[in-house]
Amino acid sequence: MNFSELLSLTLMLVQLWPCSPSMQNRLLQNSYQSFTAVRRVRRGWVWEPLFATEEQTSVVPMYVGQLQSNLDKQDGNLKYILTGEGAGSIFIIDENNGKIYVTQKLDREKKPFYTLRAQAINRSTQLPLEPDSEFIIKVRDVNDHEPQFLDGPYIATVPEMSPEGTSVIQVTATDGDDPSYGNSARLLYSLIQGQPYFSVEPKTGVIRMASQMDRETKDQYLVIIQAKDMVGQAGAFSATATVTINLSDINDNPPKFQQRLYYMSVSEEAPVGTTVGKVFAEDSDIGDNAAMNYSIEGDSSDVFDIITNSETQEGIILLKKRVDYESKRRYSIGAKVVNRYIDDRFLNEGPFEDKTIVKINVEDADEPPVFTMENYVMEIAEGAISGSLVGTVTARDPDDDDSPIRYSIVHGMHLKRLFSINEHNGTIITTKPLDREIASWHNITVTATETRNPEKISEANVHIQVLDINDHAPEFPKYYETFVCENAVSGQLIQSISAVDQDDSAEGHHFYFSLAQEVTNNSLFTVKDNQDNTAGIFTAKSGFRRQEQVFFYLPILILDNGTPPLTSTNTLTVTVCDCDTKVNTFYCRYGAFMYSMGLSTEALVAVLACILILLVFFLAILAIRQQRKKSPFSEKMEEFRENIVRYDDEGGGEEDTEAFDISALRTRTVIRTHKPRKKVTTEIHSLYRQSLQVGPDSAAFRQFISEKLEEANIDPSVPPYDSLQTYAFEGTGSLAGSLSSLGSNMSDADQSYDYLKDWGPHFKNLAGMYASHRSVGD
Repeated sequence: MNFSELLSLTLMLVQLWPCSPSMQNRLLQNSYQSFTAVRRVRRGWVWEPLFATEEQTSVVPMYVGQLQSNLDKQDGNLKYILTGEGAGSIFIIDENNGKIYVTQKLDREKKPFYTLRAQAINRSTQLPLEPDSEFIIKVRDVNDHEPQFLDGPYIATVPEMSPEGTSVIQVTATDGDDPSYGNSARLLYSLIQGQPYFSVEPKTGVIRMASQMDRETKDQYLVIIQAKDMVGQAGAFSATATVTINLSDINDNPPKFQQRLYYMSVSEEAPVGTTVGKVFAEDSDIGDNAAMNYSIEGDSSDVFDIITNSETQEGIILLKKRVDYESKRRYSIGAKVVNRYIDDRFLNEGPFEDKTIVKINVEDADEPPVFTMENYVMEIAEGAISGSLVGTVTARDPDDDDSPIRYSIVHGMHLKRLFSINEHNGTIITTKPLDREIASWHNITVTATETRNPEKISEANVHIQVLDINDHAPEFPKYYETFVCENAVSGQLIQSISAVDQDDSAEGHHFYFSLAQEVTNNSLFTVKDNQDNTAGIFTAKSGFRRQEQVFFYLPILILDNGTPPLTSTNTLTVTVCDCDTKVNTFYCRYGAFMYSMGLSTEALVAVLACILILLVFFLAILAIRQQRKKSPFSEKMEEFRENIVRYDDEGGGEEDTEAFDISALRTRTVIRTHKPRKKVTTEIHSLYRQSLQVGPDSAAFRQFISEKLEEANIDPSVPPYDSLQTYAFEGTGSLAGSLSSLGSNMSDADQSYDYLKDWGPHFKNLAGMYASHRSVGD
């Protein structure tokens, strides 16, 4: 927008604005000022884009470019001023012509451009002719940095047998130069090592497969990649990186048996599960690709089995069924191995399996006898007489020599000897009659032993069932308490009964109930069979009197359906109660008891009252006796116990005179005077005789009691009342005197031990020892 257009727009706005003349004048004034401002910032600078090349060194400043104002008349009146980044130090300006120079070496990688400001002023007035103008000096790049692989070294993995062109890994190098200028940062990748197996894309650095490779041949390759800047031109920098490429395994190899024929052997005594041998197939693959499963083909799969050891990948042949040397001595089985995981891409290369033959010889052994059956089941009727035949077990020697067999029964500690067996033919018979109601089954163990080799023993279980016969008559399942009221009417039900039978009936038990024949005509009660193994007892007349008869005994006849049928007579006791129609069981029992005792209720109460009076009288006498036996000094005895003082201190021996103060045990006023030890002489014989005669009447004893009494009377620490003092008097002391030297004023040399010779033959050795000691001392 030029000046004329701006002025026209301003005048139009002034005309359209509805305001006062003063407001219009102010608007015109502001518009003129704005026009003047616009005119001042009108740029008069003339320059081209400025560039400075990095890494240049020179003794003199190097020319960068020139700033020029269109107001410069080349008369020297215009002065150029430079400010901003590096002004005056890195960059200088010729103030006369505006030429800019660089004085230092630049590094684009550290600072790619500099922002400066230029100003042109009048030298005379020092007023700016041109406003400040900002411009940029770009640092032009040169190829001064080598490429770098920041992520190396590289490790990559690719499946083996991958097709050509399969991408393996991409390597990337960086260059510190400016990618937007020149070719300094344009990299070109090439393969230095790794042909002909791999290739690299020159611009992207993607490494690809150049051919199919087999891991089993070589599983790792070392590839060297070079990155070169300047698009590979002369003077370019380069860098290399190492790439380790591992080939991962795929299942491209079938398993192969190491042998086409295996030989093994197994003893006929070997139990089921015995390891017969091992086969092994090799697979060049690894991990899950080498996992395999073994199997057995043919008819021998029911005798032998094979399992796979997942750790060693071996096939373990196991015995699945016992073998017999006499029946079959050699087996030929086919073993097959198949890869567990198969890659469908390689199915066209052939089946991933292999086969081999395993020949197994059966070794002969001395086998134990073999029973015709492992478990025998026999039957015998209960009640059979002793010696009845139960059954026969049979065993044979499977070896060719056919050794004779001896049979026996293994009796447990808790099992009675109910059976016996013939040791030659295995016939089992009973030794006593059997009762099915005690035990319906008997389990015994029979052994068969070779007579020529008693170590060869076999066992068989024999289960003997005792068959039931009808040998138990039916009976009441419990004792029935039957009561009838005196006012009972005829035909009233007073009891329901049933029966049990210990025998076992194949068709189920069925019982028949009736009264015994001898009481059928004159009985006061009747029996009604309910045809369901129960019966009801009914009254045959109305009214009963306890005074005439309290108990009625009904013989009940019970018949079972066994073969032959058995009957039993069970007595039912009916008690007459003093009631109307409804029976009170407790009251009836009480009345029956009183009647059997021959006592009335009043008499029983009187007897109980007498017993209670006697019991109270006995307890009173016992309490009085206990009161008399109570000690009158019980309270004082507790006080005596509180005054007992116990000392547990121990001294250190004869020489320890400071560990304990003996005066603490003495009373405050009574202190025994120390008496020196008397000299032991031959008069000890008379003292010994006198000590044997010390008693309650002796002077020494009375003196001891007097001393103790005097001590108790003057001791202020004793209780202020009469107390019982107990002393253990030991006499006037030992005949030999004290053994301690604390109170002695004599030495061993001053003593005479001649009196030991007069003590008799028991002290002969002691006298000899002291006599020899004295002679040595002399």
